[in-house]
Amino acid sequence: MAPTYEILIADDHPLFRSALRQALVSAAEAQVQLTEVGSISELQVCLDERADWDLVLLDLNMPGAYGFSGLVLLRGQYPHLPVVVISAQEESSVVNRARDFGASGFIPKSSSLEAIQQAVRTVLEGGTSWPVSTGGGGPLSAEEKTVSAQLASLTPQQFRVLTMVCDGLLNKQIAYELSVSEATVKAHVTAIFRKLGVRTRTQAALVLQQMELTHAGLGV
Repeated sequence: MAPTYEILIADDHPLFRSALRQALVSAAEAQVQLTEVGSISELQVCLDERADWDLVLLDLNMPGAYGFSGLVLLRGQYPHLPVVVISAQEESSVVNRARDFGASGFIPKSSSLEAIQQAVRTVLEGGTSWPVSTGGGGPLSAEEKTVSAQLASLTPQQFRVLTMVCDGLLNKQIAYELSVSEATVKAHVTAIFRKLGVRTRTQAALVLQQMELTHAGLGV
């Protein structure tokens, strides 16, 4: 009897999610149960409900994500979960950063259905899957390692608050969005500042923005 795999697809483009679904469902060797989300907040809700997914397919560009921040969050909070990055930005510097930040693979969005199937199959079997790279982008700098460790130390709720701070929301607006008290938001902000080693909302936003793809050496 073929195994059944639970796969979480995190991508905000319905057409690409459909292509992924087609690729994964048509792979005959195994049964797959697919769940789709279109934002980091929806992804976190799914992970709050259960954390025993067999694989997460993660787009780098989604609402609530700042480049590699979603990957850093997943690796920090759910280190047992295999994460494969899917992205239309296929430059080797982006691929190498995804590897450095702990992904188990990288699927360019230009890949054929067969290539997607093979990459997913390899990771589900415990391996890694990377496109042929031409180099580019050196190892993580000491600053990048520090920032990724700081972000990984945040709880999922603190990460949500940080992204809202970066989007310019006030504490009362964040409290409304998260259905919590303003005092709770203030406590989260204080904890975030402590973990990131900053004193202002602007400085906190700059830390998260260091995860943007532009810091992988791209002019996007």
